[in-house]
Amino acid sequence: MKLRGLYAITPDFADRARVRACVRAALEGGIALLQYRAKRLPPAQRLEEADAYAALCHHRAIPFIVNDDLGIALACGADGVHLGRDDGDLAQARLQLRGKLLGVSCYGSLAAARAAVAAGADYVAFGSVFPSPTKPGAVRAPLVLFAEARALAVPRVAIGGITLANAPQAIAAGADALAVISDLFEAPDIAARAREYGKLFAHDVA
Repeated sequence: MKLRGLYAITPDFADRARVRACVRAALEGGIALLQYRAKRLPPAQRLEEADAYAALCHHRAIPFIVNDDLGIALACGADGVHLGRDDGDLAQARLQLRGKLLGVSCYGSLAAARAAVAAGADYVAFGSVFPSPTKPGAVRAPLVLFAEARALAVPRVAIGGITLANAPQAIAAGADALAVISDLFEAPDIAARAREYGKLFAHDVA
């Protein structure tokens, strides 16, 4: 899998029309991938939204991933699913995905990343790399993990507290993509913020 750039994760705003507008702006700004995350919504509404976002992403040829829910990912025609440690068996998910993408949260553990890749993960995510407003109690993941995980030969995603100011640290450490919620979707101009993140990768030759 080739994954490099801004990995946008949908915000959990109560105003769902605002979320849709935010997603459209992020796509306009040129994100590398969109992950749909909506833990507080009922399944039927999540599927309805996932259907809509899958169509928007596919229209722009942007990969679309569903967080935590393999069933919804398959039902909406998503490009894959992202799973955490409590979201089911990775090897079984790999079988059901049938060529689609499997991303796995590995928190601060290189051993977990090795196990995820062995089970068929297409990319691994480490975090929280910085203090996170979305998950203030999250365990911190040292940036050295990105260099240590290079031998796994899959893209490495940094998540947690990422801003334009600290993003270069994660890229320099070896992150292939930056998963961002707050600093993107709470920006005054979301499309412009996405383009600024894109420039960080355009100037990077690592």
